[in-house]
Amino acid sequence: MRSPLTPEMATQEVQLNETLAHLKTESETLKTKLEEERAKLHDVELHQVAEKVEGLGQFVMKTRRTLKGHGNKVLCMDWCKDKRRIVSSSQDGKVIVWDAFTTNKEHAVTMPCTWVMACAYAPSGCAVACGGLDNKCSVYPLSLDKNENLAAKKKSVAMHTNYLSACSFTNSDMQILTSSGDGTCALWDVESGQLLQSFHGHAADVLCLDLAPSETGNTFVSGGCDKKANVWDMRSGQCIQSFETHESDINSVRYYPSGDAFASGSDDATCRLYDLRADREVAIYSKESIIFGVSSVDFSLSGRLLFGGYNDYTINVWDVLKGTRVSILFGHENRVSTLRVSPDGTAFCTGSWDHTLRIWA
Repeated sequence: MRSPLTPEMATQEVQLNETLAHLKTESETLKTKLEEERAKLHDVELHQVAEKVEGLGQFVMKTRRTLKGHGNKVLCMDWCKDKRRIVSSSQDGKVIVWDAFTTNKEHAVTMPCTWVMACAYAPSGCAVACGGLDNKCSVYPLSLDKNENLAAKKKSVAMHTNYLSACSFTNSDMQILTSSGDGTCALWDVESGQLLQSFHGHAADVLCLDLAPSETGNTFVSGGCDKKANVWDMRSGQCIQSFETHESDINSVRYYPSGDAFASGSDDATCRLYDLRADREVAIYSKESIIFGVSSVDFSLSGRLLFGGYNDYTINVWDVLKGTRVSILFGHENRVSTLRVSPDGTAFCTGSWDHTLRIWA
């Protein structure tokens, strides 16, 4: 039996609701003030500053290799630091390690689940991490023995309460950063599987993350279904910057090579560039003719080009400074789901729902 509602309790409830309403209005006011301060800094567009910069000529980039072997949609891929090997994961539950030169498959693992949405190569090149609808991130050590059963050496590192959307090793094989559909990111110790730090701040699924280039310290950026891109301090677990200018889910985020900016790609059919020092969006890469979402973005090694993989099966190449499209690449027969530039910048790889990966140069 519930106790009767006393007048004191009723007043308490009213007061509580009033406090909540007051705090809500206060946070809205602060938000508006912040936006006003940001707007004051917004004095000039990036393409105006870059007017004097010489334009880029025409590009000839072609498919140089096609990697066939997945039985379903390719969802994620990552390069090894050796600039030659690639790991890819797919909806068929398979994770394959390829030699991108010879197109040979060096290792294959069948995961216990389908939709392996995330995979990453360890910095040493001696292990790969992957996960997806199993809500876990598993690490597989790779050995030189081609016939060895990798699944037997599998180590479950991370546990989320919803699907794993992305994973990345930090600067060593010992720690791994994950993002998940449960709205959080987390840092884990690979050996013990211990949770080192968790990152709360997204209001919906986190879809992507990228670590800052090592010189710039311990930060990473994440993007999600709440249309926000958040920059985090790995040591404190605090969100230190947040950007909300996209009009739909953010599918991909990638740091500019210097670490002073990052790009994002979204279902709103635009890529955007955010300057961390100016604390604002400085460029939008879009055209009226582009109406399909961007699944994946990456920079060239110099940072002058931004590659975007789109859901209309194309890859658009943007001039980062001028904001113009310098090339459009065709080849895939279904949406491009993942795109990464190789560590030496000489090529880039795309994965697609057409079950293949392509190496472009």
